[in-house]
Amino acid sequence: MDWLTDPSSPVEKFGLMFLAILLFVVVMGAILLAVDRPKRIPRWVVVLGFVGPAVLGLAWGLVRPAIITIWNSLFDRRGNEFVGLDNYVTAFTTDQFQLVLRNTAIWVVVVPILSTFIGIVYAVLVDRSRFEKFAKALVFLPMAISMVGASIIWGFVYEFRPDQPGVNQIGLLNQVLVWLGLPPQQFLIGQPWNTFFLIVVMIWIQTGFAMTILSAAIKAIPDDIVEAARLDGLKGFGMFRYITIPSVRPALVVVLTTIAMATLKIFDIVRTMTGGQFGTQVVANEFYTQAFRQNNQGLSSALAVILFVLVIPIIVYNVRQMRLAEEIR
Repeated sequence: MDWLTDPSSPVEKFGLMFLAILLFVVVMGAILLAVDRPKRIPRWVVVLGFVGPAVLGLAWGLVRPAIITIWNSLFDRRGNEFVGLDNYVTAFTTDQFQLVLRNTAIWVVVVPILSTFIGIVYAVLVDRSRFEKFAKALVFLPMAISMVGASIIWGFVYEFRPDQPGVNQIGLLNQVLVWLGLPPQQFLIGQPWNTFFLIVVMIWIQTGFAMTILSAAIKAIPDDIVEAARLDGLKGFGMFRYITIPSVRPALVVVLTTIAMATLKIFDIVRTMTGGQFGTQVVANEFYTQAFRQNNQGLSSALAVILFVLVIPIIVYNVRQMRLAEEIR
């Protein structure tokens, strides 16, 4: 029965897939039979039939790996010797990993704030304008690009070539600098500004998401509130501060927390553009490096647990704010 846990040949993989499909058919058949005969089967059996498979799937696919990861984080790099919390101490006290945590904190603070700010300002400016749909489509377009694709695009924007006679700059930013009479720069190498140049890519992607959600929230503001505010003399920035922001606050919370969670797990941009070099490493990329490059099972598991723990407060806050919004309604 080893092929059930570690199928290697195509025949074994096909057999495992067939068993999974057969099990699904049996379970669904039992559920449908229970629904058709409610008088013969207790209600709790029907509920268990519907909820049970989902609970088992979550337990096997999420809870079980989480427990295994936490357990592995308490062992050494090979998983043989129990070291307790030593991996966590290393993650929080070593200069290398303090830089990783600092970079991650910068990402989580800067990206949600700037993306949301640019998104809501843009949504207000183009709201009910003549070219509203076209303007929104331009900003939302980066959301259709994968993070790897966006990283490659911005890699060309930041491209650097030595400033020598006969050498032309192919990077957009460096060519602009040359036109202005300034020397070209290696944007992705110089610390700590290279981290902010990477952050620009994430802001470019997430601004479209923020703009779309907040634009829908702005359009949902009742017209009578807007008219009453205008009669009271509010306009321009006053309208934005006292009417728009309070009215779309629930949407702002959702956008901020959603972008924060996506940013906390950022991997693709750093991996594609710098590989975590030049002081740009973040938690998710460091976890990958320790697990698959350094073969450090204990430390990589500890970093994964730290990443998981950092996400929890954001999720809890998001759920709490959504409940408060529902209560107000």
